Amino acid sequence: MKNIIIIGATSAMAQEAARCFAKDGDNLYLIGRNPEKMSDLVADLRGRSTGNVTGVQTDLMDTDKHEELINAAYNELNTVDAVLLAHGTLGDQQECEQNYKAAQRELISNFASNVSLITPIANKMEEAGAGTIAVITSVAGDRGRKGNYIYGCAKGATSLFLQGLRNRLADKGVAVVDIRPGFVDTPMTADMPKGPLFASAKSVGAGIYKAMNKKKDIVYLPFFWRYIMLIIKMIPEGIFKKLSI
Repeated sequence: MKNIIIIGATSAMAQEAARCFAKDGDNLYLIGRNPEKMSDLVADLRGRSTGNVTGVQTDLMDTDKHEELINAAYNELNTVDAVLLAHGTLGDQQECEQNYKAAQRELISNFASNVSLITPIANKMEEAGAGTIAVITSVAGDRGRKGNYIYGCAKGATSLFLQGLRNRLADKGVAVVDIRPGFVDTPMTADMPKGPLFASAKSVGAGIYKAMNKKKDIVYLPFFWRYIMLIIKMIPEGIFKKLSI
């Protein structure tokens, strides 16, 4: 039985990952923004798990409260084996281009809030000499594209932060897992036309669960995105800037 914190627990992918952990009987401490969704999720997971399930509602954009939030979770669980950060937003790129405040919200939601939350978690796990920190980033962070470069910038910065953190904690017994999904059919992408590259939240959630248990470094979900992004990153900049991808 493990003690697991899931931040952004009411997101579609996080819910599916939580169901996998619940099946193992793990103790789950869930943090999310939407109280109705949280209540439903807690009830669902309690019906699936022999472990304890706790739900906490908060605004994750309020970084001033993050350390207090993490301390409360640790006080409840006593020890923490793994943390999954799954919160974030997919803002309007055009609005971000025209309005810095909109861009700032995206950068805080998808990057700065992760740094704020991970900092106390990493310090606690380093002191304990054990633990897994997993963060859902995105393939959008692998290369800037005109259609979503503000979102991609935040996700790419998070991946770079995780890379440095992984290097720092490599000999401390702490795993740092960077989870990079491609297109996933979730409420966040409800307005996007669906194609063959879209994966279900259930399959990606199961992939997150497996990656955390195996303490992988970087995982693309589904796996084929690793090769798609490898090709995209290899396109020369002179050609890439003329493409609409």
